[in-house]
Amino acid sequence: MSLGDTIKNAFVPVNREGYPFIAGFAVVTLLLGLFSTSLFWIGAILTAWCAYFFRDPVRVTPLDDRLVISPADGVVSAVGPAVPPRELGLGSGEMTRVSVFMNVFSCHVNRSPVRGKITRIEHRPGKFLNAELDKASQENERNGLVIESPNGVVACVQIAGLVARRIVCWAETGGNIGAGERIGLIRFGSRLDVFMPTDATVKVAVGQTAVAGETVMAEFGGGAVTPLVRID
Repeated sequence: MSLGDTIKNAFVPVNREGYPFIAGFAVVTLLLGLFSTSLFWIGAILTAWCAYFFRDPVRVTPLDDRLVISPADGVVSAVGPAVPPRELGLGSGEMTRVSVFMNVFSCHVNRSPVRGKITRIEHRPGKFLNAELDKASQENERNGLVIESPNGVVACVQIAGLVARRIVCWAETGGNIGAGERIGLIRFGSRLDVFMPTDATVKVAVGQTAVAGETVMAEFGGGAVTPLVRID
């Protein structure tokens, strides 16, 4: 490996959504440094944290239509049947839901759980309850994507949290998306819910750490073979 590759691999890319925040933290840090060395170092630590928060690392995603991939980094906080948000138009029947809670130290770039066509995107204003609470799925501000996958409809819902106040979605209705492709981010602590058909077999448990674009959350059918991967 060349020196250039070594240096490149030592630094995780930062998503451009974070540039204004990092710049703001840096400017404030410099101003604080005019008055106090201690305040300067506190500001420097917060600036470094801000850059860390908006990191956007490369992920290796299994390319197998039978798999449902985690859309977020964090801890699996809920697994079980649940009715999807009404605004997504998926009816009143229960689907299998897996929730991933992201704290302020998690990577907050969200990725698509499956390959398919995005048939609907709906944003709903709401509260900013602790995203770990089950009722946050219904009461908090959220943005939901409905994806028509090879195994049926899968919904991915970005949910704002107690600290998170801004949901960013880069996906567009009518577009095709691959599993593991970036769909957006939520600023400063939040949650992702994935709703899938009940015939999917869940492969994660509550309390397990999930990695966006890599961790297999569920699988359709059986007899899985080693899938191809995409590095992105």
